[in-house]
Amino acid sequence: MGVSTAAALAEEFETHRPRMFGLAYRILGSAQEAEDAVQDAYLRWNGTRREDIEQPAAWLAKTVTNLCLNRLTSARARREQYVGTWLPEPVITSGGTLGPLESAEQREAVSMALLVLLERLTPRERAVYVLREAFSYSHREIAGVLDASEAGCRQLYRRAARALADARPRFAPGHELRQRFVESFVAAAREGDVVGLEKILARDVTWWGDGGGKVAAATTPILGRENVLRFLAGVMAKFGSAEVTYAEVNGAPAMVMRTAGHLTAVASFEGSDGVVTGVRSVVNPDKLAFVERQLAAA
Repeated sequence: MGVSTAAALAEEFETHRPRMFGLAYRILGSAQEAEDAVQDAYLRWNGTRREDIEQPAAWLAKTVTNLCLNRLTSARARREQYVGTWLPEPVITSGGTLGPLESAEQREAVSMALLVLLERLTPRERAVYVLREAFSYSHREIAGVLDASEAGCRQLYRRAARALADARPRFAPGHELRQRFVESFVAAAREGDVVGLEKILARDVTWWGDGGGKVAAATTPILGRENVLRFLAGVMAKFGSAEVTYAEVNGAPAMVMRTAGHLTAVASFEGSDGVVTGVRSVVNPDKLAFVERQLAAA
C-alpha cells in the first residue's frame, strides 16, 4: 500500500470515527473501552483491501459492533467484581462527541440513567437496541450487522424494549429545569443549607456514587431524603474548597468538581415534579480520565 493510499484510508476512517465512537460508547458504557474498540476497528480497516469494503459506513458499523460484543462479555465479568456501584463513564456532549443531541429522545439515549438500564440486557439485545433506537437502523440492516435473521433481530429488539419499558422514567425534565436542579443543589451544598437541600430533594431520592474502590464513596445506593442528607452532611465541606462548574454531560446539565486542580467528581441529576429524584456521582478517577481530557482540550 502506497503512502498516499494509506493516508487516504486514514483520512476516510477519521470521517467515520465520531459516529463509531458514539456507537461503541452506547454499547459499552465506557469511553475508554469505546476508544479502544474504535482503534481496533481502525487496525482492521487498515489491514483490509479497499476493494473488499463496498460500503465503508456499514463495514465499520458491523466491525465496531462485533468488537464491542466481544468486549462486553469480559466487561460483564469485571463489573460483577467491581467495588461498589458501577456507573457509566461520563462524557461531555456539548461538543458533539456522541453526535447530535437535538431532541429529548436523542439526549435520553445517552443519559446515565438509560446506560445503567442497558446493563440489564444481554450483549446482543443491547447492540440491537442501540442500533435501532440511537442510529435508526432497520431490522434488516441490524440483521446484516449481526449476521442474524431479520426475525431474530425483531425478537431481540422486542425483548430489550420490554425489559426497559417499566424501568424508564415516565417524565424527563427539560434542559432548563435540570440546570436549575444542578445550580440549586450546588448553591445549597456550598452554603451548608440543609433546609435548602431538603426542599430540592424528593422524599424517595436515590444517590448513587461510583468510587470503584479507588476513592471514598458509598458502596451501595443511598435511599431516601434523610439518608442522603446525612451523607451530604459529611461531604459538604468539600464544596467550600472545590471549584464547581457546569457542563453538558451525557446530554444533560451536570456538576463538575475540581479539587486542587484535579477533576474529582462529575454528578448528573434526575428529577420529576420540580424536585431531584436521583443523583449519579462518578468519583472514580479512572472513569474521569476521558472528561479530564475533554476539558483540557476545550
